[in-house]
Amino acid sequence: MSVSLILLVVMAVLYACGIYLLLERSMTRVLLGFLLVGNATNLLIIVMAGKAGVAPIVGDGVAAEQMTDPLPEALILTAIVITFGVSAFLMALIYRSWRLARQDNVEDDEADVALRGGVPGMQGEGSSIDRSDTEFGIRAEGAVSTARDLEEDDEGAAAAAASSTADGGDTR
Repeated sequence: MSVSLILLVVMAVLYACGIYLLLERSMTRVLLGFLLVGNATNLLIIVMAGKAGVAPIVGDGVAAEQMTDPLPEALILTAIVITFGVSAFLMALIYRSWRLARQDNVEDDEADVALRGGVPGMQGEGSSIDRSDTEFGIRAEGAVSTARDLEEDDEGAAAAAASSTADGGDTR
């Protein structure tokens, strides 16, 4: 038997714990679950690679049957990079969620409630979110209100142009 039973058991435990954590409502637990599933997948690729051999460099006196396939190692390196990138993105989402709402739990929205067929809960209405605790501060509120004012001005100008064109006036 070329595959260690311990590697198979560790891989199964990592998958089980990772999937359990992925199903939680906390974003931090989802991140930990994703990391566990990524590591379990790397173990799966190692197990599927077969027994170890010599380096895949053609030399004198080395038969092709004695060499190890380099593809599983390349796949594992790619999986590590992808796991790192997605983990960094999830950590940025967790940080932003914590800065805005002081929580990292995922709340139900109307679509979730409609799929479940239940009555929407009013969990988040009683909590007050401090919108000033962002890295943009008051400047973000000013930028948003300025953008809304500009949008309203553009809509008013477009309506005025449309009405003068409808009245037969020249818009040049």
